[in-house]
Amino acid sequence: MELIVGNIAFSTWSLRPWLVLKHCGAAFTLAEIPLYGDGWKARLAEVSPSGKVPLLKVDGETIWDSLAISVWAAERYPDAALWPDDAAARWLCRSVVCEMHSSFGALRTECGMGPDANGVIHTMVGDDRAEPPTSEAVAADVRRLVEIMTTMRARFGADGPYLFGKWSMADAFLTPVATRFRHYRIDLAAHGDQDGIAAGYVAALLRHPDFLEWTERAVTQGG
Repeated sequence: MELIVGNIAFSTWSLRPWLVLKHCGAAFTLAEIPLYGDGWKARLAEVSPSGKVPLLKVDGETIWDSLAISVWAAERYPDAALWPDDAAARWLCRSVVCEMHSSFGALRTECGMGPDANGVIHTMVGDDRAEPPTSEAVAADVRRLVEIMTTMRARFGADGPYLFGKWSMADAFLTPVATRFRHYRIDLAAHGDQDGIAAGYVAALLRHPDFLEWTERAVTQGG
């Protein structure tokens, strides 16, 4: 089994299925295709039917898209409990994952990872920080994310530090958000996190051992 990803330092879509597969205890190799360098689109077109990453090569098939890979993992590794056991929590976890996968365009655009228009590379790792965004569109995205984090933690977070208590697929999909909040110095209290619940959750994601391993890979490989 091989997971093909973009730059480990800033490919947020690639991080998600990597976290999922690590949580499942899957045996897989990792191949990185650096994005934005010379000839990267041609190299990617050779392996990716969509021209994007991530991809999972398994059992003679190529599965593309981070959500599809993660859903495949939930089916292949049911004991990993990527979805919560409680029925209501499971329904809402799936809602969170799907919303995260399809929404928050302003946050993705204005708080992007990778090279910006000025050639500055924004990464999920390291101590570099960028100026916080000022647009109302980003503020609305952040308020919605804070609402998700505080509501789900309040309802389902009794069994652990993650969104539904125990680690789930939702946490894999929200980890890149946590890195954006850190890198762009977004004040969650100013967006509705009055009790610090969202901030505490973000901190838990950023200190998860699998994310720290991903970070170490990026640092070791120089991005």
